[in-house]
Amino acid sequence: MNSSDSWSLATPADHTAVLSRYYRWHARLYDATRWSFLFGRTALIQSIARLSPPPGRILEIGCGTGANLLHLAHQFPDAAITGLDLSSDMLARARRKLAAHPGRITLIQWRYDQPLNPRPTFDLVVFSYCLSMINPGWEQAMEAALRDLRPGGRLAVVDFHDSRFAGFRRWMGVNHVRIDGHLLPRLNALCPPVEQIVRNAYGGGWRYFRFIGQKPGS
Repeated sequence: MNSSDSWSLATPADHTAVLSRYYRWHARLYDATRWSFLFGRTALIQSIARLSPPPGRILEIGCGTGANLLHLAHQFPDAAITGLDLSSDMLARARRKLAAHPGRITLIQWRYDQPLNPRPTFDLVVFSYCLSMINPGWEQAMEAALRDLRPGGRLAVVDFHDSRFAGFRRWMGVNHVRIDGHLLPRLNALCPPVEQIVRNAYGGGWRYFRFIGQKPGS
């Protein structure tokens, strides 16, 4: 069985339950540990800020404990922001962190396998180290994001890309992360890129990418 086949064994509902259990414990450690290997998150938001016009409505999928939501709120002070995550434990920590921004940031617990709204609503949809953990369902999440984006809106992603080390890929799989270069080709097929950068981490132990695409339309 190859690596891509192994991800097809779970149903979306099974996967949601597994990740919810995983983050019930990891929510306690997330902010203290993830800075050491989730690279490029701040750079992605800085890249978005250099583009115009600034987004008025922002959706982050897999918002976790809210670190990116805080950064987005500071970077775009006039934007209405929505954060979505399937883990109630992660969202509980996000609510405490975001208490200083009442009314500006809405948090929703939900599995993102369909658009949030019946009509395109958002100017920016962000995935930060989220798509590589949606297995199965990452393609549906990308397509839902495009349907939630207004014409001309932007899809922004930072995530693991690939690794030449089979042992590392297996270890990441134990932690529910797929890291075999499957995301960027599909992003390019769905949304014309404005920015696309691939970087080495820890001397090439793995690679991560930043991607900003713009939905066609004016």
